[in-house]
Formats: sequence, structure tokens, C-alpha cells
Amino acid sequence: MRIFSPLYDRVMAWSRHRHAPWYLGGLSFAESSFFPIPPDVMLAPMSMAKPQKAWWFAGLTTATSVLGGLLGYLIGHFAFELITPLVAEGGRYAEPFAAAEAWFQAWGVWAIFIAGFSPIPYKIFTISAGVLHMALIPFLIASAVGRGARFFLVAALMAWGGERMESTLRTYVDRIGWIMVLLIILVVLLR
Repeated sequence: MRIFSPLYDRVMAWSRHRHAPWYLGGLSFAESSFFPIPPDVMLAPMSMAKPQKAWWFAGLTTATSVLGGLLGYLIGHFAFELITPLVAEGGRYAEPFAAAEAWFQAWGVWAIFIAGFSPIPYKIFTISAGVLHMALIPFLIASAVGRGARFFLVAALMAWGGERMESTLRTYVDRIGWIMVLLIILVVLLR
């Protein structure tokens, strides 16, 4: 059953849309402070579709992500009482927030760099940094370096693959999609 191919074609068409950079910037900003979908889902196909603009897309993603991270920091610093129900014991983000606090105690500013580069939810760390009153300049530098390293790596890999990677992925996207579905089912069943 080929359900992933039409989705792939749609995503690639969207990545070539003239307003795609605006959407990428908005998604990057939102993901760093409150939205759950990472910007890589737009950055990768956009860099693959237009490899000559991959560095520009990575720079845009980094800049807007750091600005979104600053919003997360400000939420934690000035408006923590608004999100307390989410991070208090029993709240939706109580466990990740406690883990972020432990990371800050153990690693300091390196926790921001690691969260910025890795698939760990960066927004938890931006808000936590504000709650814990982390120094703003080291926060911004670690955010820029961590997020930049991640997004420039994604853009470089996709630009390097370019049209060749796009057509190869198109050929195998249904197989890859079904393998991912099976892996998710296995993970859920083995929990």
C-alpha cells in the first residue's frame, strides 16, 4: 500500500512554495518555546529541494529558533506561575522539567548546548533556564552554537544529497514509512 508516496510528494511541493521560508521561521520560533514539532521536518525537504539555498535556510532556522528560545527563557523567568500546572508534580511536563533541572545542576550551560543540538525537547530547557535564572548571554551563545550546529548539519546533508537523494527517497519512501510504523508499534508493545 503506497500511502507515504503521496505525502512525500506533497511535502516536497510545500518545500518549494514561495512562502516556505516564512513558515520555516515561524515553526522554528514556535518549537523553541511551546510547539512540539521540530523545524527539521521543514528544513530537510527545503534544503533537499533547493540545495543552493540550504545555508540560508539553516541560518534562518537557527536565528528564529534562538529567538524562540529567548521567548521560552522569558516565559520561565517572568511567567512561571502561568505554566506551573504543567510542570508541577503530576503535570504533563513534570518529569521532563525535573530532568532538565538535574541536567542544569550537573552540566550548567552545556545542558543548553546539548538540548539545542540533540532531539531532546529544547523548549523544556529554554523555559527551565529562565526559571533557574541562568545568565542570559551564556544561554544565547549556547543556544546559537547548539541549534546552529544541528540545523547546518541537517541542511548540509540534505544539500549534499540534493536531487539524487530526493529521487532515491521517493523510490523507497513507502518501505521506509512502513518500517517506521512497525518500529513504533514494537516500541509501544514492548513498553
